[in-house]
Amino acid sequence: MNTPVAAATPNPVQTARVLLKELQEKYAVFRDYLPLAIGIDKQLIALSPDTNRKTLRIALGMHTNSLRYLKGMEKATHRFDLEGNSTDEVTEVHRTHATETLRERFKKNAEQRKLQRAAEAAQQAAEKAAAQHAEKLNQLTAKFSRNR
Repeated sequence: MNTPVAAATPNPVQTARVLLKELQEKYAVFRDYLPLAIGIDKQLIALSPDTNRKTLRIALGMHTNSLRYLKGMEKATHRFDLEGNSTDEVTEVHRTHATETLRERFKKNAEQRKLQRAAEAAQQAAEKAAAQHAEKLNQLTAKFSRNR
């Protein structure tokens, strides 16, 4: 019995990536990873009311947690609106938050690389031990085989 396959609902993360790409094409503040004005989500909704708010929040989260954005926030002094006009100052709290987020991310990545190297070393050691074991078995088989 053939049943029609229901149309898959789009993945919210994939939809957010598409939206972010559109924002980067349309607005220089997104393309250049400039610090965004507080409340820029409201500006975007006002300009495009049909935009899904949840998708927009996910897209903004991706953008503001990106490495380039956080690195820019560390040194930034001002935030920018959609037209690229300077709005508020970036507070020291926000700069510190960007620095701490980057530090934590680099630390986490370093720990993951260390664990990966340890796992690779353990894998190589296990392979070497297995090869030595197989070689020893071959030697014993050759030594004690009845076909002498």
